Amino acid sequence: MRKLWIDREFTDGATGQTLQVVDPATEEVVDVVPKGGPLDVDRAVAAAKRAFPGWKRTPALARAEMLVESARRLRQNKEEFAVTLTRETGRTLRKNRGYVDWSATCFDYYAGLIRDRRGRVIPSAAPGQLNLVLKEPLGIVGCIVPFNYPLMLLAWKVAPALAAGNTVVIKPASATPLLTLDLHRVFDHLPKGVVNIITGSGGEVGDALVKHPDVPCIAFTGSTSTGQHIYRLAADGIKKLHLELGGSDAAIICADCDLEAAARAVAWTAFLNAGQVCTSAERVYVEQSVYRRFLERFADLTQKLVVGAGMDERTEVTPLIGRKERDQVEARVAQAQKEGARVVAGGRRPPQLSKGWFYEPTVLADARHGMSLLEEEIFGPVAPIMPFTTFDEALHLANDSPYGLGATLFSSDAKKVRRYFEEIEAGNVWVNDPLVDNPAGPFGGMKMSGLGRELGEEGLEEFQQTKHVHWDIEASIKPWWYPLPE
Repeated sequence: MRKLWIDREFTDGATGQTLQVVDPATEEVVDVVPKGGPLDVDRAVAAAKRAFPGWKRTPALARAEMLVESARRLRQNKEEFAVTLTRETGRTLRKNRGYVDWSATCFDYYAGLIRDRRGRVIPSAAPGQLNLVLKEPLGIVGCIVPFNYPLMLLAWKVAPALAAGNTVVIKPASATPLLTLDLHRVFDHLPKGVVNIITGSGGEVGDALVKHPDVPCIAFTGSTSTGQHIYRLAADGIKKLHLELGGSDAAIICADCDLEAAARAVAWTAFLNAGQVCTSAERVYVEQSVYRRFLERFADLTQKLVVGAGMDERTEVTPLIGRKERDQVEARVAQAQKEGARVVAGGRRPPQLSKGWFYEPTVLADARHGMSLLEEEIFGPVAPIMPFTTFDEALHLANDSPYGLGATLFSSDAKKVRRYFEEIEAGNVWVNDPLVDNPAGPFGGMKMSGLGRELGEEGLEEFQQTKHVHWDIEASIKPWWYPLPE
């Protein structure tokens, strides 16, 4: 059994209760972790508060070197960390190896960025004056991380928060806390209290962290409904919120694109991590003239995908995180069929797999805009395919959603591409190559898909506050009315 990690020490949870962590592929209990509570949050926040003044004063170059060391430790433990991720998330081992590397790159990136990001000198109104714009840390950042990418989305928050000079309290998802608790090996070279890790339920630990008066900033990735709940809890404290929420991303397939490449790319974005990706393609619009051809090729590719456990190197589609999530996807596909959609691939639990929360990658033809399936995030391996006749119609349909996280266009027409990336209402825009992230490229959504940005310079600024300094170097005494210069 792992323990909480507070003030660079292992500790039991104050409640004495535990949470089971279950392998989604086998339904077997992998391990148990403490079920923390509000008292544990208080202890972790107190440790982070004690550590903050010293960490803030630590020179940026020194903080940068410690982040580089964290990146080195991630890579050093890559194989073990990848295995742990596979056991708790169900995702394939080969992808998890890549995600460990990606997370290490994130720490390296912010180590480089913070070296020269203290602020700037701005023009002064008169001789003998100095005006500075300083970027300073916020204090303690509460990092609440989802189950689908427990390491990568943690790195996107923790690396820039630490680089900026903040201390952090991390709460992983209840279903996937193991690797997060193991990260003491990545952070135990930092001063005491700079990083603290507590596990528990969102309703107890998460709420206590959001409401804590000594935590001025919350960085959260998860559902829109939970984001709204956090928004309400944080209102009284006027907290800085960084919310990466749900999506219902559109993919537009134009007749002028490479249909084979598009079919393979949409299969990648729709079924990666069993569709449990916030930027997964959940609404696929195909130009009418190639609709049937695309549908046939896409369904054929989907039927050939290998469904299985993440430890099997042949696996391409892994299980959902839990029984409830699998059953919800199953029910939504059944409802879509009642509303007129037609299953052309998948649409069932794999009969060859008696254990695990698997659902076959599913293609729904004849889907219609406005179906209940498309009103909320699917978060499962389901791809609804719909035809469109004009590019105007495709843009309208893609934008006709309360969400605006990501969108993809497949086209070889430069005029369409230009119009698309200027008119699409999404924070992440891909052309012919979906789901590509760049550590220097900001990631985040519009509309109900969230507030703020992760990655890039913008991701660092999310964890900083701005101070304007005016210094009269000559310190001359002015008349009380301070006349403006003529």
